[in-house]
Amino acid sequence: MGRTATEEERVPDDHSRGTARNLIIDAQNLRGAVVVLPPTVHSELDTAGFIPLLVRTARAKGVSGYPGDGTNRWSATHTLDAARLYRLAVEKAPAGSVLHAVAEEAVPLRAIAEVIGRKLDVPVTSIPVERAQEHFGPLANMVARDAPTSGARTKALLGWETKEPGLLADLEAGFYFKQ
Repeated sequence: MGRTATEEERVPDDHSRGTARNLIIDAQNLRGAVVVLPPTVHSELDTAGFIPLLVRTARAKGVSGYPGDGTNRWSATHTLDAARLYRLAVEKAPAGSVLHAVAEEAVPLRAIAEVIGRKLDVPVTSIPVERAQEHFGPLANMVARDAPTSGARTKALLGWETKEPGLLADLEAGFYFKQ
C-alpha cells in the first residue's frame, strides 16, 4: 500500500502541475494558494469523471471490476464541499498554502465496485493486475493506484468542515446509474 499524501509535500518540478504548484508556493509579493482536488470529486454534477467512467465500464463489460484484491484506496470529496474550500482559500488561506480538498482519505476500490455491481445488478469481481488494461482500458493505471490523501491540515488551517454525503452514499443515491 502507498503512503498517505499530505499538504506539506513538495511536488517535483518534472511536470507542469508540479511546476505551477511550486511557483505559487514560492511566489514573493503574491498571496497564492494551491487547492489540490482528489481523484474523485463526486455529485450529481459529475458526468464525465472517474465514477461515471467506472459505471460505463461495468455496464459495457457486464461486470463491476476492481484491480487485484481491491484494497487500493482513493480519496474523494463532494463537489459542494470542494466549492466551500475554494471560497475559504480565497478568504483565509495564508500565502503559499497547499490545501487538500479531501473529505474521505481512503475509499477502497473494492467498496466502490461493490456498490456499482449492486446498483447495475452485475457480478463484482477481481481483475488480475496483468489484465487491468484489457478491462479498464485507459483507466487501468489510474484504477490500480493506491492514492490515499489527507486533508487534515487543510481542515485545521481553515476550519473547513465537510457537510455533503460521502462517495459511497452518493453512489447509493443512484444518480450515477440513470441513463
